[in-house]
Amino acid sequence: MSGFAFQVSAVGKAKKCGIKNALSARNGFVWVHLSTNNEHAQEWLANTAKLDDYLVDALTATETRPRCEQVGEGALLNLRGRSDDELTSSDPLASVRIWAIDRRVISVTRKKLLAVDTVEHCVAEGNVLDPGDLITEFATAITSDLDPDVAQLGDDLDECETQLDAEKVFELRRTVSRVRVQSIGYRRFLAPQRSALEKLATLPVGWLSDDDRLHLSAAADRAARMAEELESIRERAALTHEALTDLRAEQIDQRSLIISIAAMIFLPLTFLTGLYGMNVRGLWLADQPWAFDAIVGICVLTAVGVTGYFVRNHWLR
Repeated sequence: MSGFAFQVSAVGKAKKCGIKNALSARNGFVWVHLSTNNEHAQEWLANTAKLDDYLVDALTATETRPRCEQVGEGALLNLRGRSDDELTSSDPLASVRIWAIDRRVISVTRKKLLAVDTVEHCVAEGNVLDPGDLITEFATAITSDLDPDVAQLGDDLDECETQLDAEKVFELRRTVSRVRVQSIGYRRFLAPQRSALEKLATLPVGWLSDDDRLHLSAAADRAARMAEELESIRERAALTHEALTDLRAEQIDQRSLIISIAAMIFLPLTFLTGLYGMNVRGLWLADQPWAFDAIVGICVLTAVGVTGYFVRNHWLR
């Protein structure tokens, strides 16, 4: 079972300790983080941490979505953030499941969550005094880490919109599709994450101070702003994709028109050359020594006439 634990004094002094003995602290509060989901973690949560089966199942569930639920004097919180691990496009964010109560916080991750390192650093530096501070640091770190990624998606789409060109359709469509898929995946979790943080900020629990609630509300507002930005990016990506499709269709139509015009020019020429290629008697001018020149002249005049007709009718631009 991998992870770590901190015992934090009332003045914020943090001491790293073993997971097995972490809950024996008498002063301050304890933070235990488990980065696994195996049977040993479930056994520790049930037997050592003495959590109910409902909480054990919630902390080790395979599939989760952001939510907040009050259980007695504690809070069960699921959040989503960026990860270095390879994730699917439909599930692009790693989850952290948190059980917080007075003097104790237990967090569990199945995939590496980048925000955990940030929170761990804050605890080690003595900037966290209680469970409310720790939860606030998690919410702030996750939203702060996601914000540049969301902004980059918008910048990538802006660049695609300024480079709309039929010659770059395939390259631009790949970028737009990537941005659209990623924005949909992010928004799927950011919208409920906002609701979870807002609910947490209003829970009637004593270990959340007024300052903690303000920071949680700020994190919820930031998540809401990112969710709105992702919705805008998704809609803009759809419009840009349609514009690229129209450019591609226009390019194909233009090329098809040129091919059709070329075929129309050479159609009568092909007919004449095929007719005079027949090995039969009685063809016009067949016995004249200047017949070849005459046929070539007729072909040239025909080609010029057909081309002139297209130009006059503005078929060629």
